[in-house]
Amino acid sequence: MAIDKELLAILVCPKCKGDIALSENADGLICKPCAVKFPIKDDTPVMLIDEALPL
Repeated sequence: MAIDKELLAILVCPKCKGDIALSENADGLICKPCAVKFPIKDDTPVMLIDEALPL
C-alpha cells in the first residue's frame, strides 16, 4: 500500500519543518535540505529524527 497523497501533503520534516517527498522506490520519505530519508515500515512513515537515514 502506498502512502496516502493527503497524508504526504501535510507531513513535514521533523528537523527543519520543510517539505518531504516520497523516494523513488517508495521505501521512505526524503528531506533534501537535511539530506535524510525517513523509512516507511509496515506502510507507516517513521518520522523520528533518530531513525532518519543519511542520503
